[in-house]
Amino acid sequence: MDSDSLNDAAIGSDVAEVLTTTEIVALAKVRLSQSVWDFVNGGAETEATSVRNRHALDSIAFRPRVLRNVSNTDLTTTFIGTKQRLPVLLAPLASLTDVDPEGALPIARAAKEFGCLMFVSCVTRPGLDEVARVAGDNLVLQLYTDGDDRWVVDAAKRAADAGCRALCLTVDVPAFGRRERSLLTRQTISGRPFGGQRAGESHRSRADWKVVTKLRRALDVPLMLKGIQTAEDTSLALEHGVDVIYVSNHGGRQLDHGRGAVDLLPEIVGTARGKAEIVVDGGFMRGTDIIKGVAKGAAMVGLGRLQALALGAAGEAGVLRMLELIETEIRIAMKLLGVNRCAELDGSYLQPAAPVTEPGPLSAFPLLDAH
Repeated sequence: MDSDSLNDAAIGSDVAEVLTTTEIVALAKVRLSQSVWDFVNGGAETEATSVRNRHALDSIAFRPRVLRNVSNTDLTTTFIGTKQRLPVLLAPLASLTDVDPEGALPIARAAKEFGCLMFVSCVTRPGLDEVARVAGDNLVLQLYTDGDDRWVVDAAKRAADAGCRALCLTVDVPAFGRRERSLLTRQTISGRPFGGQRAGESHRSRADWKVVTKLRRALDVPLMLKGIQTAEDTSLALEHGVDVIYVSNHGGRQLDHGRGAVDLLPEIVGTARGKAEIVVDGGFMRGTDIIKGVAKGAAMVGLGRLQALALGAAGEAGVLRMLELIETEIRIAMKLLGVNRCAELDGSYLQPAAPVTEPGPLSAFPLLDAH
């Protein structure tokens, strides 16, 4: 497929014939401007954390079992008390209007049609009420501490009133990371320059565990903390009554030289000991990646970068097709592992291994350049 054909397919949102996630990424590369492509795929400073996300996933090999009846493979799971089609959620993304003029709306429509939880960021457009009308009961609000404690609690209550299934407070950005891809080109996203203090940053830097206590008292819906990376903070989250520990290094976009996301799971799962559900994101791009996260103890795995690329490739149709392909990849990999249900996945199906590709933001797609 040449560049003109890719462009025509993207503009027409005609992705019915797309058979691989590689093709979706290729469509996005054709359609997105260089600045938006760099925004989606970039990380902080040396991008070491972003690279380690992929290195950690690529350093895990499978131990398949054979001669098991896998004719009725079931990919469904339960999360925050509701049945989920896949152990996959659409992670929160900022500045979506730079990827698609409709912002979060195409993702909300795709999530509703597919039957997938969407985490909508408080710093994207359009506003929560409009997204909630489209997403239905598939929505979770992701909130930053961009105001004082009262502001945060009031925003959380409005989310619950709008029908959000849960509230996700992101806690790993007391200051904005420095993304050199953007700084070097003096790039702006949604009119916001990268560099200097931005809106809400002074409030974020002052936030502490007291806001979690206040949220827990004020909310009846499940409370999630996103950005937990250590056993110590997992213990504190449990002490504060958090329902879901969302393990994340922000896709390597904030703190440089962090650990790979999937490598964070053992100490956090071991500390939580079933007292909270676990979500993870950071570098997950394939169905096999999802399986590795679940086998390491996550109830759900978030897709961020791949979601943005699918949106950039073909809007709502791109996001929906991406979810369909991920579902196919998970189903086939589970059958080949000899597994029928997500609950069967555990560490016995994994072992350490040397990566076979050079890790990077898009190294999950080694045929991208050839395609």
